[in-house]
Amino acid sequence: MTATNKETKKGNKIKTIVWRVFAILMSTLVMVFAGIYGTMWIFCHGPSTTARDLFVSTVLETGAMKFLAGWYFDKDEILQITSNNSMAVVEGDVDVDLIEIPSDDTANPENSTEFQDFFDENGIEVFAVSGRSYMGKVMIVKDPSKVKVATIYPWSSDAKEKGGKTLDELVSSSGAIAGINGGEYYSSGNWGGRPKGLVVCEGEIQYNRPETGDVMVGMNEDNILVIKDIGGMSADQVEAMVRENKIRDAVSFKDIDDGDTNHFTKLIINGESRAISGNGSGANPRTVIGQRKDGAIIMFVTDGRGHEGHIGATAADLISVMEEYGAVNAANLDGGSSSAMYYNGNYEMTSVTLYHSTSSWKLPTSFVVTQ
Repeated sequence: MTATNKETKKGNKIKTIVWRVFAILMSTLVMVFAGIYGTMWIFCHGPSTTARDLFVSTVLETGAMKFLAGWYFDKDEILQITSNNSMAVVEGDVDVDLIEIPSDDTANPENSTEFQDFFDENGIEVFAVSGRSYMGKVMIVKDPSKVKVATIYPWSSDAKEKGGKTLDELVSSSGAIAGINGGEYYSSGNWGGRPKGLVVCEGEIQYNRPETGDVMVGMNEDNILVIKDIGGMSADQVEAMVRENKIRDAVSFKDIDDGDTNHFTKLIINGESRAISGNGSGANPRTVIGQRKDGAIIMFVTDGRGHEGHIGATAADLISVMEEYGAVNAANLDGGSSSAMYYNGNYEMTSVTLYHSTSSWKLPTSFVVTQ
């Protein structure tokens, strides 16, 4: 046998081995996928309608996993399922007269018999809370005038540019001491470089492209939290509304449930908690902002999606916590892996993804607490 024949035979043998390994790997992947799919099919169509409803409602709130609901149910079935964990439509606007911010000489918590606060030297209190499916942190800020919006403005012009900043970067770059993640943003491709809806920073409108279901969440010049529907407005109407209501800092998030998207914003308006069916939503990491009648701002962030075995908080959980801590008005913000809370040089709560375990996702906006 010639050397050429030996080399050819050796080459064919190597190709055969490679193809066999490839075939084994592909067969293994197919079996694993089939096993997972079959297990999830049994889960979705099994005896527990509660688990099924929670699964569907939860994945519809995610940015990348919505398609999973469509693997197991058609659109009519999804609409029926989401109606089992849904929230009533909330009409009406925040009544700013319900908030009475005390003057400096009456702001000492020792003069209050209703709220037993123990603020530190920064006028902030942080403590842990937990529920059946989540753990979280509540931050109470005594002085609402210190709560502002920090942004990365001007926005990235290139959709592929990684223009966002982590929460700690947004806090430090704005000279603040604490913060939580802010409003909705384009999460695909640009790494937090561009927001959605509305952004107002120190009275300047930095972004104004309202979409269906958008709800503005922000502070006015009187330091009162304003929660207002803007989804049916034009950009000009939004601009006029911002001027008329003297909005100084604001972001926006969606309040919409159409079978493909399941997001909510309004939780408590003028002391009235939103009516819900079931849990009101799926379970996910969450970020919430609210205000007590004495003006103090309540910030609440939870974990979820498997972090320490927790799946996250539902709308019912959020309402319960905000009621407990005296919120007159409260709104859900962008959550999921964006959820984070930062204070005094440390992350109190972080994103759930492994590579952000000690930081946060790149963000275009955040609510911060100035010093």
